[in-house]
Amino acid sequence: MSFEEMWDELLPVGRDSASGGYRRFAFTAPELECRAWFAEHAHRRGLDVERDANGNLFAWWLPPDGRRDGAVLTGSHLDSVPGGGAFDGPLGIVSAFAAIDALRERGAVPARPIGVAAFVEEEGARFGVACLGSRLLAGAITPERARALRDGDGRTFAAVLAEHGLDPDRIGPDDDLLARVSCLVELHIEQGRALTAPIGAASAIIPHGRWRIDFAGEGNHAGTTALADRRDPMLPFARTVLAARSAAERHGTVATVGKVAVEPGGVNAIPSAVTAWLDGRGPVDDAVRRTVADVEAAARAAASAHGVTVELAEESYTPTVRFGTELRDRVVRVLGGVPVLPTGAGHDAGILAACLPAAMLFVRNPTGVSHAPAEHADTADCLSGVAALADVLADLAAA
Repeated sequence: MSFEEMWDELLPVGRDSASGGYRRFAFTAPELECRAWFAEHAHRRGLDVERDANGNLFAWWLPPDGRRDGAVLTGSHLDSVPGGGAFDGPLGIVSAFAAIDALRERGAVPARPIGVAAFVEEEGARFGVACLGSRLLAGAITPERARALRDGDGRTFAAVLAEHGLDPDRIGPDDDLLARVSCLVELHIEQGRALTAPIGAASAIIPHGRWRIDFAGEGNHAGTTALADRRDPMLPFARTVLAARSAAERHGTVATVGKVAVEPGGVNAIPSAVTAWLDGRGPVDDAVRRTVADVEAAARAAASAHGVTVELAEESYTPTVRFGTELRDRVVRVLGGVPVLPTGAGHDAGILAACLPAAMLFVRNPTGVSHAPAEHADTADCLSGVAALADVLADLAAA
């Protein structure tokens, strides 16, 4: 089956017909449909399918001697942000299956296993921690904390895992699985305008993190409560959003408040609580930390002025990830020289780079838009990505 045919199968899954955006949250019906699609295509190709204790999926193309160690891993994720684009994640998985097809058409027989991974909850859209599946696999988050994570409906990650046949008590690092993998190469759409060639490689992932800010005030009637008597958490929240923009400008970073929950959410009620999530990223760790410190200081000052309490908690943080030059240079050499660039987006490859050699391939994004319906990659560039990935896998799995 061609790349285009596989892509067309996945395209309607979880797509909103009005906006064109996707909502494929981990372990919800659309994402489960994508996972079933993954298993079906693995079985069609005679690949061994494995689900680890954390919910990550793997499909293995084993060499004739049945060897399982020294594997070359590729793939990405199937979940999306709310209203996300089609390419972020699934492009890497569809391209991986297509690359295996291309290698077989060439008559290639790998000396090492080639694996296709679908990591769970990469976006963190349901349980709040990005790259949750790869963090658990790598030991970058404790099982205790992961089990207690809750979605918007109050359901814990542990309960959802149990519902889908996974034992929450078994989640966490999998040293045996990681020991079988020699390296990881993740293909992904580039999520900005930096890449002008069809294909590029990643040099680094800049520091990035998420912080939850809880404002607690006093709910009351919107029409009968005098301004002087109000403890309205919406006011310090608004000041905090503006402070985030100012702090980012001062420190040369980016800071975004893209999610907010208001309680009780009535038009004619003063809120009793506001919860907001801050996304902060920058070229160096210190700049990101100073940005967040400034935002916290502004939030506390505004909260105090309005009789509101505030708490800030770090939900996840990933410092600078520099992909190893040996693997990266080998990938670039195999491809005859491609642009090398850093990215401001987090990826599973960035988490697993702490455990094993990792590299990333990027496919050009002509719109420069990501995490939105306008995210796009031309078919010709996607096919170039498949060919590039096939060449890289053939080289890495040859000995």
